[in-house]
Amino acid sequence: MVAINAYRMDGLGNDFIIIDRRENFIEIKKNKIIELGNRANIGFDQIIFIEKQREESYPITIYNSDGGEVSACGNGARCVAYLLSEKLNTKNIQIKTNNRLLNAKIIGNFQVELEMGKPLFGSEEIPLSKKINPSNVVLDINDQKFSEGFCVNVGNPHIIFFDKDYLKHDLRVIGPKIENHDLFPEKTNVTFANVIDKKNIKVNVWERGAGLTKACGTAACATVVASFSKNLTERKVQIAFDQGSLKIEYNKDKDIFMTGPVSKINELSISI
Repeated sequence: MVAINAYRMDGLGNDFIIIDRRENFIEIKKNKIIELGNRANIGFDQIIFIEKQREESYPITIYNSDGGEVSACGNGARCVAYLLSEKLNTKNIQIKTNNRLLNAKIIGNFQVELEMGKPLFGSEEIPLSKKINPSNVVLDINDQKFSEGFCVNVGNPHIIFFDKDYLKHDLRVIGPKIENHDLFPEKTNVTFANVIDKKNIKVNVWERGAGLTKACGTAACATVVASFSKNLTERKVQIAFDQGSLKIEYNKDKDIFMTGPVSKINELSISI
């Protein structure tokens, strides 16, 4: 067993272990990630590795608690940006995922704005296993019909259902069935959303590879893209989770901006 230094942070309860390997490469095998991610152990939604700087950006590698690698994590990227801003004494950080460049700005005490890029709507871009209208998806699951689902990719795939009674479905039961539906070759994140008014939405999220989560930044982004596209809200919306909210702006150039809080930085030692 080897002890390594790591950091624990969260964004609205969506929690992460962050390992800085800009100078020293540290490998953690999939089975160890699963072991560490268990809530009976250290526990986390995602583990994030900060890689060596490339030009002006800082690449990150993200794994869900099930050990699977993913391409995006909005809250996690905001936490990494804040951590790097403290280490490097700068207010602006560029994060590189395996499919996007994310520009982060520290705008206040523990407040981070993240430019998420543009949403993708094509069946092959989301991706979906067949060409259908991604803004009106119907799924039959457990003898229930889930209608008017909106699919979009904001760095990772999402499906959003709008329902005033957004908490009526037990996501521990229905979430994994939707996540693993044949329509989604790379699985999908699942959100049930209640539009309060043109500027406020409440959500309940099942996160691909992590399960029921207290918050999900990309789900917040995907929900606002969907709600604006359906003429349910304006472009600027507060997405409410149990522990607070994220401000999402989907601007006229179709760029998405996410602003919200991150936790303080907690250092810890992990045995691998």
